[in-house]
Amino acid sequence: MNWIILILAGLFEVGFAFCLGKMKVTSGNTSTLWFVGFLFSLTLSMVLLYKATQTLPIGTAYAVWTGIGAVGTVLLGIFIFKEPAHFWRIFFLSTLIISLIGLKFVSE
Repeated sequence: MNWIILILAGLFEVGFAFCLGKMKVTSGNTSTLWFVGFLFSLTLSMVLLYKATQTLPIGTAYAVWTGIGAVGTVLLGIFIFKEPAHFWRIFFLSTLIISLIGLKFVSE
């Protein structure tokens, strides 16, 4: 169950990064709404991370949380914000995903 909570925490980390990206390209009330979304996602991500670390090792939980955030944010950048998706970027993203899966299997 705590792995599911940790994955959700990582997805909300992606959410606050997405809100940051949207704040950058909007203004006025729209930007303010994205900022509220950022604060909501940030808070929920931190609370869920805290909850997951009650039973998971902090080093593993933090690495997986930031890894999910990094992978998700890069994918959002590629698909939503039209950032480049060249071979080496995808290659290293794949190694990060493999590393996160490896951490899951070697952790208690």
